[in-house]
Amino acid sequence: MTSIRSASRDPDDATDEREVDFLVVGAGLAGVSAALAAAEAGLRTLVLEKQPEIGGSSAMSGGCLAFAGTDIQRANGIEDSDALLFADLREVGRFENDEATVRAYVEEQLSTYAWLRAHGAEFGSMVEAASGQSAPRSHIVDPADLVRSLWARAKSTGAVRLITSARAARLCREGGGGPVAAVEVDGDGRRFTVRASRGILLASGGFAGNPGLVHRFAPQYDEAQFVCGAGSEGDGLRMAWSLGADFRDTAYIKGTYGKHPIDETNHHACLAVYKGAIAVNQNGVRYVDESISYKLLGDACMAQPFASTYQILDRDILESGDDRVRILDFQRRLEEGLFIEADTLEALAEQAEIPADALAQTVARYNAFVARGADDDFGRKHLVHNHGALRKIERAPFYAYPSTAVVFGTYCGLCVDRSMQVLDVFGAPIPGLLAAGEVVGGLHGAAYMTGSALAKAAIFGRIAARTAAEGGAR
Repeated sequence: MTSIRSASRDPDDATDEREVDFLVVGAGLAGVSAALAAAEAGLRTLVLEKQPEIGGSSAMSGGCLAFAGTDIQRANGIEDSDALLFADLREVGRFENDEATVRAYVEEQLSTYAWLRAHGAEFGSMVEAASGQSAPRSHIVDPADLVRSLWARAKSTGAVRLITSARAARLCREGGGGPVAAVEVDGDGRRFTVRASRGILLASGGFAGNPGLVHRFAPQYDEAQFVCGAGSEGDGLRMAWSLGADFRDTAYIKGTYGKHPIDETNHHACLAVYKGAIAVNQNGVRYVDESISYKLLGDACMAQPFASTYQILDRDILESGDDRVRILDFQRRLEEGLFIEADTLEALAEQAEIPADALAQTVARYNAFVARGADDDFGRKHLVHNHGALRKIERAPFYAYPSTAVVFGTYCGLCVDRSMQVLDVFGAPIPGLLAAGEVVGGLHGAAYMTGSALAKAAIFGRIAARTAAEGGAR
């Protein structure tokens, strides 16, 4: 885990009640982005972080942000647009996502990219196509550095304070039924109250670290691997739930395909399938269209024997990896001994303990599909979503990457409107309460586009801060 330390003391820590303009719960990318944007709008802002360090799950992520129409794309000859981004998000989400939430993301994404660049974000010079993308739009950044940079900018304004090791415990409404106006906080061995006159933002992340909530919404993942920030326990979700907040996408909690089943040194998925590999189960046969979202690939993997499969590739596919992108850094995983390697498919199958004849027949059948441009078994047409030409698996040596599904985040949560106000079960805004980042539902729907989770943290954090500055949270 990448961690970012910060001081835990607050100038007003001797008081049992304090007041600010804007209160942010959670110091991941969503919370830090919101705090900086709020400070730029002139709001006195306090950020509460449950952990001793800021960063949360954001700092542990793969560092991909999905933007369309950027200067980096143009420099690489990539044509992309708001319209294509919107269409991809809706399609990969199988139209189960909320159209208004998707539009909010799309309409604010390019200005957020420029805003991040202006505040010191250092994106790589190349972009890659990944899950759900019809054009390469994964903009790569060191996520811990990004949070650190934004926090330094926020702190330098003099308008933002931070308290770490402070857990938000309860939301408080004025008069018991009025706007959300305060938060009860447990920290430093006592409970105190923070009042916020312009709104309270829940940027508290998901609940992949809460087995009880995972079982409630997705019992099929009880035995899955989980990798997330230590604070991802659903605090914000439950606090809003107690006020009647509505949820989106809880039926679509999914694991990410490509995690090595036994390796504990590299928590990130490996997606060789998006460069041309195929996925086979313990019987040596394909079971899925490998170009679909890696969330859907995760579901398919969990349904296979032992919930463990293999990505099969050749030397050309291995060499097409990109060491700047964690999910495509094949060479590093090869050096770490995570790939099984052999000069023939039969020898590869023997090492992987799968039927040699079956694997050889599967690869030969797939290569024939590639040659004539039609995958009769699963209808695969591209490397990933609607991008990239299929490639044969034929040049030795051959490789197998053992793969299962891992839950990095829950990607579901509170219903919000376009201004990031939390909505109750009747579709009405809960006055004073905003949400941003992983705690928000509605963007992803049934699956997931690479980079949309980290990008939505910054995008929705900025929108929430603007809403608070304009008084819309009340």
